[in-house]
This record gives sequence, structure tokens and C-alpha cells, in this order.
Amino acid sequence: MVKPTIFDATGSSSEAQTASNLTSRQTSNFEEAQETIYAYLLDIIKQWSPENVLKEFRHLFIQDDDPINSNVIRSIYEIVFANDRQEFHYTLKRSCYILVNNWVSKRKFKYIQQLLEILNDPITKRKSLSPMVDRLRGWMQAFAKSDDYQKLELYAQAKFQEHARWNSRYAPILLSTQYNDLRNPIEQREAARNRALQLRCRFKFDLAMYMARFESAGIDSQIQNPTDVGDEILRVIKLIVAKRDTYSYANMANVFSKTTQGQNYKKFKQSLKDYLLCYGESQEFSDTLKLNLWHKLDSLYETWHDQLLTDTMLLKTCNKLIDYLTTDKRKQPSPLLESLISQGNPLTVVILLLKIVLICQPARIRLEACVADLIMYHEKSPESCVWMTNFIEIFTIIFAIYADNMTISVK
Repeated sequence: MVKPTIFDATGSSSEAQTASNLTSRQTSNFEEAQETIYAYLLDIIKQWSPENVLKEFRHLFIQDDDPINSNVIRSIYEIVFANDRQEFHYTLKRSCYILVNNWVSKRKFKYIQQLLEILNDPITKRKSLSPMVDRLRGWMQAFAKSDDYQKLELYAQAKFQEHARWNSRYAPILLSTQYNDLRNPIEQREAARNRALQLRCRFKFDLAMYMARFESAGIDSQIQNPTDVGDEILRVIKLIVAKRDTYSYANMANVFSKTTQGQNYKKFKQSLKDYLLCYGESQEFSDTLKLNLWHKLDSLYETWHDQLLTDTMLLKTCNKLIDYLTTDKRKQPSPLLESLISQGNPLTVVILLLKIVLICQPARIRLEACVADLIMYHEKSPESCVWMTNFIEIFTIIFAIYADNMTISVK
């Protein structure tokens, strides 16, 4: 006989309500288990030595010995027993960043490298007598092969010394995508912001020291070029940076922003074309933009044409221009970028992107995400890395000078 479905006063079936209650209870248990793990790690990272913290982390997540806190291991097993791999992955990820965030702020990078070694320990491949331990170790192996593990590598000092990965030189750009992503744990976002700031400040200091001396009669041999571009390109960049007052890009952006206030959107787009090609670009470069970009801009958000320009319109328009000029599909170079670079114009393209960000600072989030996509795409395409390296190097130099909070002198 078919069992009748019973409905409550709200019209919900008892089975559906029971399932909902179970799901809610399970979610609550997961959150409680996770908070127990996080609170414990936050406590010991403040009180214990890094060596002992790593030892306890190893005992908790690899299970090669008994951890000190049995409540925490019960919380880990609650997630493992429920067979929720995704929840475990997030828990492990945030646990790592609780440690990493602390060590980044104190510049204790060697312990981050040791943490990576624990996550990739060969013992995770060994079988045990416990199915739960085997499941735990299997999930540890999966984490070590994930994108989240590769993102953790950006914080390890050894990676920058070895230059083992093509994209390690551009870690600040890749880190920016981590601290701009609101889906990431707060510890990851803080660690990414702090590490990116450290690397950018160091790069700008090294760049300022080198650019102040590379034209001198006797270059201090101890001062090395912190970039992969030659002195000739740096001289050109120095001339650009030397522009002051009326002819500086920052001043032009300020004038543009003031003159476009109160314009309707259609008029603003025409003003934007004039601003982006105000001076200095070759005829070939200008013709390429007119042929491949202006018609896209003309047809962009046509329903706004008669409306007064707003901050939202400005941001959406700048984000679209950045897409067209970098990664039209967000994962590979746009045809326009390849066309402009093939003309030998990486510096001019970077200046164009700079002009866009100077009139709309929030658009830098989209720009850094697109450039990070280019870095990841070309890491897998070594044959394209020569022109991409030049573009990214120039991008890094120009934005370090113009668009970061800390300014440097290049006189």
C-alpha cells in the first residue's frame, strides 16, 4: 500500500520538512565543526612556535600521530565521515590561510614552504587500517593537485628564488585576483593583499634605485635590473614618467573627468575616444583602434545614450574597453591585443590601459583579473611568452609608477 503524504498547516509534506531539517542540522554541524578547527588554529598560531604549529597541523590533517587537541580531530572527522569532499576542501583551504596570513605579516616565508611540503607529503599516498584516514589522505592528495594549492605557492619565498614557474615574477597580479574575490576566506584575502603589497613595494624600491643609476657613468654592479626589459625601454619609460603638470597622464585624466561631468552617455563616449588618442600614438595604432574598437564603443549600451553619465555607466564602459583590449573571452588574448602587439606597440597598449584606470580606479579590479588570465594562458603556451613577457613587464613597471598608492622617484 502506498504510504500517504502528510502535509502540515503550511502545505509542506512531512518528508520534505524532515529532509529540510536534516539538511539544516547537517549544515549547522559542519559550521560548528569548522569554527572549532579555525578557532584552535587561530589560538595556537598566536601562542606556539611555527615549528610546533606545523607539527600539530600535520597530526590533524595527515594523521601520522595523535594531535594534542582531541576535540579538533573529532571536528575534522565529522566532515570526513559525512563524505563531503567540497566542505573538507574549503575547511583545509581556510585552515592553511589562517597560518599563511600570520606568517606573511611577519615575513616568515620558510614556514609557508614547509606547510606546502606537509600538504604534499608522500605519506598521504599510503594506505592505513582506517577507511576514514584513507579518505582523509585521499582528499589531501586531491587538494595538493588543485588550483588552490598552486595559489598557496605564490606565498612561498622559495618559489621566487627558484623562478620555477613562469608566472612567479608576476605574483602581485595573480595575488590581486585573490584579495578581490569576495568568495575567498577573509584570511586568504588579507594574506594576498599583504603579500602583494610587500612584493610591489620591493619591486618599486628596486626599480627606483636602478632607474636612478642606470644612466650614470659607472653603474653600481650590485644594483641589478629588477625587470626583464633592457635599458633602452627603461629610458623611454623614464621620459614618459618625466612628463609633469599639463602633460602628465594623471592631469589629463583629471581634466577629462571634470569636462565630462554633466554630459550624456553618447557625448561621453565621443569624448572618451578623443581622450584615449589625445597625443603620441602612431597613425597605425590609431587606425587599428578606429577600425577594431570604436565601432564596439559606439554600439555599447545604446539605451543609455540620452541619459546623464553616472559612475555605474563609467565603470561598465571601462570594464568593457579593458575586455576588448586584453582578453575578449576572459581566458585568452583578444584579437585586438594581438593585433596591437604585432605592430610592436606593447608600451602604447599599456599606456592606453593606464588612461582607462586613471579615470575609473575601480576598473583596475577587472584589469588585473584580465592580465592574470593572460599570465595563466601564456604559461601554458611557451611559444607566446616572448611578446607576452614584454607586455607584462611594461605593464608592471608603468602601473608600479603611476597607479599604486606608493610613489617612487625616477629622477
